[in-house]
Amino acid sequence: MKKTMLLQMSLFLKMKSNNFFSNIKSISLAILIALIIRSFAAEPFNIPSGSMKPGLLVGDFIFVSKWSYGYSKHSLPFSLPIIPNRIFSKFPERGDVVVFKTPYDNKTDYIKRVIGLPGDKIKIINGQIIINDNKIYKEKTENFIDVDKRGSKKRLRKYKEYFFNKEFEILDIMDNGPVDNTQLYTVPKDHFFVMGDNRDNSQDSRFIRSVGYIPIDNLVGKAQYIFFSLENSRFFEIWKWPKAIRYKRIIKKIQ
Repeated sequence: MKKTMLLQMSLFLKMKSNNFFSNIKSISLAILIALIIRSFAAEPFNIPSGSMKPGLLVGDFIFVSKWSYGYSKHSLPFSLPIIPNRIFSKFPERGDVVVFKTPYDNKTDYIKRVIGLPGDKIKIINGQIIINDNKIYKEKTENFIDVDKRGSKKRLRKYKEYFFNKEFEILDIMDNGPVDNTQLYTVPKDHFFVMGDNRDNSQDSRFIRSVGYIPIDNLVGKAQYIFFSLENSRFFEIWKWPKAIRYKRIIKKIQ
């Protein structure tokens, strides 16, 4: 009788042990697959600031494609130095919305629009972009209605900008802003120049000391789609979702 009980207990513990290790293997495999997808296919990001309004709002969750410009250590979690140089490298096009690591610390993720490529000469005069002596045309459209955390509404000046072969909307809140008139920028080799669409509220390449020109190696990927969006709510505050979800912004292509 005792031998039978001991045998049964031994079998039970063995089954428990096998199930435990089987679960560990399954979880490890799932984590590995998720890391591979995140590193080489697409990575989710959320928008924490209003520097890319009106196209991207605080609370938007976006997918960024990793394959668009090739891969570097910044494609990997924590920028692990496994990839020594950029591979399958491809430069972004003017007008692309990209995520990159800021040169200031090579850690912080920024999202901005690519304005200039290597060799471009860029200047802003009275809020108008001039690239290689070509003025970028823009026209006034209806105002953008901005809503703050308290629910207060503001009307902000919105324009459509015709940027080479692309069109997108920008905000130009004030005249004679701090970077409405700038020096002449010449984009160095293997770098690009970025600006936020919210032109008067964006830390970008116009601020040489804090952001400046972005090295191609700092590219993380191209912003492709908004897949989810919440207004004045955090992702894990599920009880707020019924009122907080911006349903019209779900699965929306980024211009």
